[in-house]
Amino acid sequence: MRNDRARKGRGDSMDFGGGLKYSSRKENMNGFEEGVEFLPVNNAKKVEKRGPRRWVVLVAVLFGLVVVSLTVGLLVWHFQYRNMRVQMVFNGYLRITNENFLDAYENSNSTEFINLANKVKEALKLLYSRDPALGPYYKESAVTAFSEGSVIAYYWSEFRIPPHLVEDAQRAMAEERVVTLPPRARSRHSFVLTSVVAFPSDPRTVQRTQDDSCSFALHTSSGELTRFTTPGFPDSPYPARARCQWVLRGDADSVLSLTFRSFDVASCDQYGSDLVRVYDTLSPMEPHALVQLCGTYPPSYNLTFLSSQNVLLVTLVTNTERRHPGFEATFFQLPKMSSCGGHLRDAQGTFSSPYYPGHYPPNIDCTWNIEVPNNKNVKVRFKVFYLLESNVPLGTCPKDYVEINGEKYCGERPEFVVSSKSGKITVHFHSDQSYTDTGFLAEYLSYDSRDPCPGKFTCNTGRCIENSLRCDGWADCTDYSDELNCRCNASHQFTCTNKFCKPLFWVCDGMNDCGDNSDELTCTCPDQTFKCSNGKCLPKSQQCDGNDNCGDGSDEATCESVRMVTCTKNTYRCQNGLCVSKGNPECDGTKDCSDGSDESNCDCGLRSFSKQARVVGGTDADEGEWPWQVSLHVVGQGHVCGASLISPNWMISAAHCYIDDKGFRYSDPKQWTAFLGLHDQSKRSAPGVQERKLKRIISHPSFNDYTFDYDMALLELEQPVEYSSVVRPICLPDATHVFPAGKAIWVTGWGHTQQAGTAALVLQKGEIRVINQTTCENLLPQQITPRMMCAGFLSGGVDACQGDSGGPLSSVEDGQIFLAGVVSWGEGCAQRNKPGVYTRLPVLRAWIKEQTGV
Repeated sequence: MRNDRARKGRGDSMDFGGGLKYSSRKENMNGFEEGVEFLPVNNAKKVEKRGPRRWVVLVAVLFGLVVVSLTVGLLVWHFQYRNMRVQMVFNGYLRITNENFLDAYENSNSTEFINLANKVKEALKLLYSRDPALGPYYKESAVTAFSEGSVIAYYWSEFRIPPHLVEDAQRAMAEERVVTLPPRARSRHSFVLTSVVAFPSDPRTVQRTQDDSCSFALHTSSGELTRFTTPGFPDSPYPARARCQWVLRGDADSVLSLTFRSFDVASCDQYGSDLVRVYDTLSPMEPHALVQLCGTYPPSYNLTFLSSQNVLLVTLVTNTERRHPGFEATFFQLPKMSSCGGHLRDAQGTFSSPYYPGHYPPNIDCTWNIEVPNNKNVKVRFKVFYLLESNVPLGTCPKDYVEINGEKYCGERPEFVVSSKSGKITVHFHSDQSYTDTGFLAEYLSYDSRDPCPGKFTCNTGRCIENSLRCDGWADCTDYSDELNCRCNASHQFTCTNKFCKPLFWVCDGMNDCGDNSDELTCTCPDQTFKCSNGKCLPKSQQCDGNDNCGDGSDEATCESVRMVTCTKNTYRCQNGLCVSKGNPECDGTKDCSDGSDESNCDCGLRSFSKQARVVGGTDADEGEWPWQVSLHVVGQGHVCGASLISPNWMISAAHCYIDDKGFRYSDPKQWTAFLGLHDQSKRSAPGVQERKLKRIISHPSFNDYTFDYDMALLELEQPVEYSSVVRPICLPDATHVFPAGKAIWVTGWGHTQQAGTAALVLQKGEIRVINQTTCENLLPQQITPRMMCAGFLSGGVDACQGDSGGPLSSVEDGQIFLAGVVSWGEGCAQRNKPGVYTRLPVLRAWIKEQTGV
């Protein structure tokens, strides 16, 4: 942090350093007066002697002023800016090669610690004095800790450096150096320091006082699990404006495994957050940071980190007054790996990054030399691959990577295969000294080059799949090679124009499954007939005759003229009791009812966000894109379910979220907190987020907790919310509203991003399609009721998952968005032929109105 100081003098003088002063006092004028010649009055010629012209004098005066101004400005810049100093604090470490580690070095108050620290500070002072970019500006140093190997010292050094020398100083400090103190007695050895290196740090992290109220030193031993928390956790918040640190140690030749079991600190926002950092050293150096955390993480999130040695440093810097419980963490020691990688000689096997599925340690290199027998070729299949680090350009792997056949792989990648044209292959894994990820899980296989996948189909990518997956209508190979050049089975498959084979029950389901729409082109009705959305064919004369001849209202939904018709269960009823022929007339911008009631109460389903754009297979939603989405948290469990805002006081959710389970009363509204306007679960205190308690939970009286029929609940808030750009209600459809098969629809939530995976932090969105009800019933026989609807893709890939329950199924219509359904249940997540099942809104519209008045 820069601390620029302008030196101010008194009002009557300015000190320029070397004794030179500018003074405003009057000088003695006698010398000037002695140089004046007073002429006699009668000497007229001398009196009339002409001086320089007036304009010459004016120019000379102006020139003099310019010169003086430039001179003063230059002097001010030189003596103020050039003398200005920037406070720089460097955190670093060094190795003392000719000392052995003593247990007393763990206690900073011991005589042994103090003596060794003084010698280190003396050596650092000597080292800096030899560098002109450092020596003149050095202030002080302090040793904060020692660890094994022979002895590693962790320290900070403070300088006050001119701005124009800051970069030179940073380069000098980052360069590894060696310094030797000569012995002070003939019987002593020289004091040798190697690997002396340091990096810029935030001066606020430096603890200058002896206040150890928030500094902790912990040492775990073999077989121990050591727990630590922020002060007061969980009953009271951690201290505000504090600097806390935990020094974690294990025995020599061990590494540490650290897990945050609960994590809730102030959110990461532009107004200054509270930060937790974990370092792979005992000095807070950014190049050795394993992770930086802020905000809130759900319990299922992977927050386990490994060290590369027997120490870790955890720091908490609190910059806000917000009240949060903090964190609970545990750590234990593991034997240090004697080697990483190895020789693999079997016909097949598996290997992974160290400590998978936990975060791999930093600063490691592993090499696997794989050689399969019997003159076979070898290939490696990466089943899981996460080597992701922020601020790394796409397509480059400068930090952590896997290298095979001269090519580097990094980032987050789906399953992929790398093959060799021989029986040997070398896999090299590199981790740099900073931020880490969960790594990879891989298997290697031997194969005959003439038959790469014995008994299986070989994708053009090299992947092997079961023969039964060939030509089944699903792209199991990422390049679609398993679905090319197929001969379809006419008894249960449809042949698309593009030669893809698709299941017969996909034909005429309202969705373009072939990709060229040929599965839907054959669904036309005979001439002079009309095709209903449900596939039924009617005479043209029955279209737009005011009667629901299709049974789903589709023959009356697109009529140019709107007429008053006889009311049926499928026609829209205006408030004056009259019914109109138009389908879905509410809030479409056109006044269809004579009393205008179809366009009343339409201040809903709107968003200030202009675009329409981890639900499984989804993408990050933008802030304010789904302003009716609600996150519901349970005490001690974090986010559990979703909901939709329908008025300032009411929300709609799924009834199964509120079933008491394992002794916990989920039916008790006091256990729940609603967060509205939330985008990132780690930023619950961000501007715009509104937090409310629940007053009542009203589950549908016909809800069946076995079949999930009538899976709907209404939630009343204790205090109404205030509408804003990120908090708005969604429109409720009329009981006659139709969401036709094939219609694009959106599912949103913070649920798991893959089956048996972890929850998302950022709100996810996924575009899916309404699936024909008959197809839905065929796919899930004896399970679908009229209160349920299916949505998704029969090929899988995008779906709601655990944690999305109760959230909205949003349908965009004429610029406004309607709540089509509530996330209810499904068999697995995003599986083929297993679409998500949602509670159908229109059939329960009357009950919602009865309970809420909305």
